[in-house]
Amino acid sequence: MQYALAIDIGASSGRHIVGWMENGEIKTQEVYRFPNGVREQDGHLIWDIDALEKHVKAGVDEALRQYPGIGSLSIDTWGVDYVLMNGSDPVLPCYAYRDNRTEAVIEKVHEKMAFSELYRRTGIQFQPFNTIYQLYADKLAGRLENACGFLMIPEYLMYRLCGVKSHEYTNATTGGMVSAETGGYDPEIIDALGLPKKLFKPLQQPGTVIGKYKGIRVMLCATHDTGSAVEGIPMEGNELYISSGTWSLLGVKVPKPITDAGSLAANYSNEGGVGYTRYQKNIMGMWLVNRLREELCPDTPWNEITAEAEQKHFDHLVDANDPIFLAPESMKAAFDEKLPHPPRCLAGYFRCAYRSLAQCYRQAVEEIEKNTGKTYEKLYIVGGGAKNRYLNRLTEEATGKQVVALPIEATALGNLKIQLKEETVC
Repeated sequence: MQYALAIDIGASSGRHIVGWMENGEIKTQEVYRFPNGVREQDGHLIWDIDALEKHVKAGVDEALRQYPGIGSLSIDTWGVDYVLMNGSDPVLPCYAYRDNRTEAVIEKVHEKMAFSELYRRTGIQFQPFNTIYQLYADKLAGRLENACGFLMIPEYLMYRLCGVKSHEYTNATTGGMVSAETGGYDPEIIDALGLPKKLFKPLQQPGTVIGKYKGIRVMLCATHDTGSAVEGIPMEGNELYISSGTWSLLGVKVPKPITDAGSLAANYSNEGGVGYTRYQKNIMGMWLVNRLREELCPDTPWNEITAEAEQKHFDHLVDANDPIFLAPESMKAAFDEKLPHPPRCLAGYFRCAYRSLAQCYRQAVEEIEKNTGKTYEKLYIVGGGAKNRYLNRLTEEATGKQVVALPIEATALGNLKIQLKEETVC
């Protein structure tokens, strides 16, 4: 039997999942799980990339112990973040996307090339943490002077396994520098910003085998976790989806990027998929309630939190995508600042967060249907947020769509699906 190993790493945890085909379906078994999270260093938010590498290798060892016949592995993570490389050595620290170092450079980037032109070329929505702004911040800080390249987080971790540097397409598109027309890095953007051309290598497609580690083929999946998640949704036809985790990625598959004025105004992204484009929007997601719980009631079970939120009558809303919620010291204080008056009880904060998310979903669905000229019947929700029945009900009521909640490891399934295809690119 052919076994594959999906290593799926999110902002708060990672997991190693072994998969195999059985009666035409992918069966899975989680064999290793580990914590992840940003930490503060010298006033900045960074990733402990060395700890991630150690956990990746420990998880592979455990997977091999339980399943000695593993034939391939691949790694997916969040997008936009990267490790600068000086030869074979990383240039540390590895900054996290929630760090505020890009705030001072966004305007400078747009002076070099207006965002409307960046969007026309790439179709990637504005986010203050996009790779384009991070790299320009590195340029101004002098961090690119000794850099010969950069590897997105999953590419770096796979390099540490097999010694081969790779550059995967779906993750590259998240950064705001890949041409929507050619599928490669846009040389005019790179020239306008004065970034070293040597940093930008040809991009490779999911399914490419790049090397070996302990006899296991190391293969590129859709290394941006949402790219893998969309591949893993058992969808009937082409319908709307939400990959619901720290972020809510709401979108639909389209055959080619949509970079018109309506998409620009709605701040929609056109990110790489496996043979299609993911036309989607980043919405703040479960980050809101996760941080509220961490701050206000860390020991209260989620079912109690949602049950009480459902019963309360605090009906004010916030814009869930307001930048104030990106990385506040206090999530409660951020809500207090945006509300006309604070809730009288803690449950009111969660009720506000859930209802505000549902309204963001409604607006995003309306924008998709307007910009694609199509009407959709179903909304598939996968990821951790799919388990939240209260939010699912609010979403169904707000959007008017049939919500199909699938509390499955869609990202790992998509990762495995690519690995278990009969033919791969060598």
